[in-house]
Amino acid sequence: MEDEGTTRGITRKTLFKAALIAAPLPLLVGQAPALARTLWNGTEPLTPTPFCDDDDDPTPAQTEGPYFKPNSPLRSTLPGQGTALTVSGYVFGLACQPLPNVLLDFWQCDANGNYDNVGFGFRGHQFTDANGAFKLTTIVPGLYPGRTRHIHVKAQAPNRPVLTTQLYFPGEPRNNTDTIFNPALLMTVRQVPNGREGTFDFVLNVAGTPTSSPTATPTTSPPPSGTWRAGQSYRAGDTVTYGGASYRCLQAHTAQTGWEPPNVPALWQRL
Repeated sequence: MEDEGTTRGITRKTLFKAALIAAPLPLLVGQAPALARTLWNGTEPLTPTPFCDDDDDPTPAQTEGPYFKPNSPLRSTLPGQGTALTVSGYVFGLACQPLPNVLLDFWQCDANGNYDNVGFGFRGHQFTDANGAFKLTTIVPGLYPGRTRHIHVKAQAPNRPVLTTQLYFPGEPRNNTDTIFNPALLMTVRQVPNGREGTFDFVLNVAGTPTSSPTATPTTSPPPSGTWRAGQSYRAGDTVTYGGASYRCLQAHTAQTGWEPPNVPALWQRL
């Protein structure tokens, strides 16, 4: 697990967002908390996005809450009834360098505050594009006892640990009583004719230097012996070996460097 949880220094972004906690949503139209893309001064590294620990995790190191399910569908739209919501933004490293091919796994409750623990309703994962951008199309999640409105997410850059966190909505009364709530994780949200639009930039604890070519493929050391190969197209059910272990493909995809089977549990299941 990354050490984002130990990095909670007060930043301009945190202070600005904290001032908006009690503001009603209509007042947020046209007002945007500073995003990571606007904070970088060209010298000092960005502050990593913190994780949220809700103290009820079946596996505490994952800090994911009780409703996470692995192997979510590969999709950027989570269909269902409710107020339409899009969430978009970028994933950066500490040097404000966009990170391509970051795995983002989202899950949330429905409009009535219920999680789908049988199927994969309101669950799905996607990858950032060559510019480090992502876009999630979903609905505004409902409320349930003890929590404010939120969306869960796991973020994993190639060959890096998983960051588990949650995104929050400004202007929610329960933000003031939810013990897990962190103002550094507030999205910028505005009302639009067909629903709401949110923005958020993740900052992962990934070192690097600024680059004018964000499409560069991350480099890794040669993989251990096995049958898995970068560039190979795999179908669901295919099996490979990697580093002395066997894996089953969960979703059809074309393998790429940085997404070796141990690094992407959404794509490969260890046997």
